[in-house]
Amino acid sequence: MGGSGLRCQRCCLVLDAHGQCPDCALREPVFERVVAAVDYAPPADLLIHYLKSGRRFTCAGMLASLLADAVRQAPFVLPRNVVLVPVPASKASLLERGFNPAAEIARALGVQLDVACRPGLLQRAQEGVRQTRLTRSERARSVLSLYRCPVRLDGAVIAVVDDVMTTGNTMHSIAQEFKAAGAEQVYGLVVARTPVGRGGVSSAQAHNTRYATRHLERQGDKNV
Repeated sequence: MGGSGLRCQRCCLVLDAHGQCPDCALREPVFERVVAAVDYAPPADLLIHYLKSGRRFTCAGMLASLLADAVRQAPFVLPRNVVLVPVPASKASLLERGFNPAAEIARALGVQLDVACRPGLLQRAQEGVRQTRLTRSERARSVLSLYRCPVRLDGAVIAVVDDVMTTGNTMHSIAQEFKAAGAEQVYGLVVARTPVGRGGVSSAQAHNTRYATRHLERQGDKNV
């Protein structure tokens, strides 16, 4: 996301002129850092929608490719022993869609980065309310004790994969669970980061729209 404006070094949120992250100021993240490919804006948000609601599974590979590029260009290097773990979908979402979008992206990302992907390392401990229907404060409460790791992960390095990161509460909760299970480091890898108070398209979003468009055009050229 280079050139897309001032960002939080921990959670990748676009910052205002004061440079203070409103999310991390409220609570220091448990995770090490987050890599986000783009802001949640066109055309990347459409690709996510096509995957989640339209069952266009080719979009998972495109989104994973965007994220793989962002990982390679990140200002830090993921350890080679990192293991990708997708955020588990709720039972309601699995019944509705028949698949977990985060898992599809994580599997494709694992192939592109040549690292292991192990969805079974994280499970839903209970079913919560769908996040899109909640306010920021309600999201924070809803993810408490929502996930569980069924095994010990002593010394492991985990990268949690998701399609969209909004408040960071899900990532924070999962990182807590993994570290309680013994993980040494937990990173977040997300396709899109939702800006605070998302309304129109900001200059940062416009930059990432152009980046995503160029990237997808290159992918299309390769497939011709």
